[in-house]
Amino acid sequence: MINTVDFITPPVDDPYWFGQISAANSISDVYSMGGKPLTALNVVMFPSNHLDMGVLREILRGGNDKVIESGACLAGGHTVDDNEPKYGLCVSGVVHPDKIITNAGARPGDGLILTKPMGSGVLFNAVRANKYPFRELEQYTLPILASLNGPAMNAALQFELHSCTDITGFGILGHGLEMAVGSGVRLIIRQKDLPYYPDALDMYKIGQTTGSNKDNRKMVSQFDFILEGSLDRHSEELLYDPQTSGGLLLALPMKQVDAAIKAMHAAGVADAVCIGEVTDGAPGLTCVV
Repeated sequence: MINTVDFITPPVDDPYWFGQISAANSISDVYSMGGKPLTALNVVMFPSNHLDMGVLREILRGGNDKVIESGACLAGGHTVDDNEPKYGLCVSGVVHPDKIITNAGARPGDGLILTKPMGSGVLFNAVRANKYPFRELEQYTLPILASLNGPAMNAALQFELHSCTDITGFGILGHGLEMAVGSGVRLIIRQKDLPYYPDALDMYKIGQTTGSNKDNRKMVSQFDFILEGSLDRHSEELLYDPQTSGGLLLALPMKQVDAAIKAMHAAGVADAVCIGEVTDGAPGLTCVV
């Protein structure tokens, strides 16, 4: 049995999108361990004296739709009056004890697959600052963020999957280093192969950032991280961009990578791509420009 709890503050003002993205983010913790979600409980903080209850209804509707899509059952939940809306799920799932996937199993000779683009953090902040139109975010980025990681994991489990983590608040470097150090290996990530949401780089170029970039950079500096090559400051910031409901980072034998990506594409995970490899060496991460 797997039990996870996760909730977030609104990445966007639209309550239905907020509910969907929050639920997908919460359920991802079960998927990333190779599990199947069974039940979910709503976890809600809501300023009932300041926001219309219709907003709460739409948040919960979005979350419920994602729970149903995952095949799990929404069994209730708990609501607390708070000054800022927050929403997520407590999710229970199952996985065979011998088949649990962790972020500490990557092996030399593995290839690395990433299943969703990155850059959502700066785009959310740009929308809040009225520097980026919400309609642009809604057209391409939000549907991917709200998509479940289940199809990607189900496809990956058809192969010899060694390790997995989902990319969330610590960004690609933070979560990649967790996998590298936990596995006792070195991750080589090719910066040119990293997928990003449209306009994410442009937002950094006009001065937008996130509240987590600085902390993520500080955290990464405490580990063995090498940036091999020259990268402009704005492109470098994308490496530290925090994700909400990000994709999976998967490690499996390099000879199986192409077939695994093909299976993911067939399952509707259109953005799955190989971004690097796992090697021997001092545990850490090298980003090759």
